[in-house]
Amino acid sequence: MNSATVRNLLVRGMLAGLAAGVLALVAAYLLGEPNVDKAISFEAAHSHEHEMEVVSRSLQSTAGLATGVLVYGVAFGGIAALAYCVALGRVGRFGPRATALLLSGSALLAVYVVPFLKYPANPPSVGDPDTIGKRTALYFLMMLLSVLLAVAATILGKRLAPGLGTWWATVVAVAAFAVVIGLAYAFLPVVNEVPRDFPATLLWRFRLSALAVQAVLWGGFGLLFGELAERQLNPESATAPSGRTVPASN
Repeated sequence: MNSATVRNLLVRGMLAGLAAGVLALVAAYLLGEPNVDKAISFEAAHSHEHEMEVVSRSLQSTAGLATGVLVYGVAFGGIAALAYCVALGRVGRFGPRATALLLSGSALLAVYVVPFLKYPANPPSVGDPDTIGKRTALYFLMMLLSVLLAVAATILGKRLAPGLGTWWATVVAVAAFAVVIGLAYAFLPVVNEVPRDFPATLLWRFRLSALAVQAVLWGGFGLLFGELAERQLNPESATAPSGRTVPASN
């Protein structure tokens, strides 16, 4: 893959990340923000201290949310596009679209779902401010372990494939990943700072909405970038439904 192709895929990855960010922004605004508002109301009702609001809640839930999600979408889209250039043709006999979906699904699992199951997202009013540094470090440690183990599992599966076959090599690699992740879950410290009187339903809905936003972001990216990559790498595949090539318009 030459530098021009990599550059084109990088641009397409950033554009797909931006578009996926828009989808995730809609999901976050509709699913996540109502739960955030309820959590803030709970905190205000149970707090005896009145802090001055530096940034208004309305600005946080609109311009602030949009800036964060869209910048994140563009950034992760570019990184994912570079990873795609490395993975294409090395993870199996998959076409551009299938590779994009496989990459985005694997990234969602390794980067977000696995750390989420150990250290799930919490709404405002949940968590001790004095332990935020420790909690952040543990979360990123879990994320790093997950990504490195996912890469190691992929390499293991590739090396076992000639002897075991693709199916059993994949089973062994996934099982090895699950076992080591399970050990990490068991040995890493548990963090449980949810107030006793915090509504369990609200906590559950907040965490589900956080997971849904990430699923929309990564799933949307996989579909959009897969289509853009297919058009870049296989332009001749744009054919009519009947199988005939679409004639160029004058």
